[in-house]
Amino acid sequence: MGNTVFQQVLIEREQGHETRQPLLVDLQIELGRPVISYFTSLKYPVTIDEGDDEMIEDLLRTMELKSGIALIINSPGGSGLAAERIINVLRSYSGPGDFWAIVLVRQNPQLQ
Repeated sequence: MGNTVFQQVLIEREQGHETRQPLLVDLQIELGRPVISYFTSLKYPVTIDEGDDEMIEDLLRTMELKSGIALIINSPGGSGLAAERIINVLRSYSGPGDFWAIVLVRQNPQLQ
């Protein structure tokens, strides 16, 4: 038996892996390069933080990156130093290709 409508809504609301994976595959084909999605959290206030660069670097070590990288960042913000470290990791692993950062901006609902 498949998912009920309620279960599907919960999966989509939480942006579960089952929802994102086919979209990321389509995006990778469209962009012609590997796509990595980096979500700091779906529940505020988790942000870009120290050590995130190491997590991304661990992932990049396992990938073929000669055509470059596209990184989708979904975060309400965070440490500027941590973001700079992520940029340096992307530069060092992008090889002869380049890297693109696609930034999704979320507003803090507590500030609205």
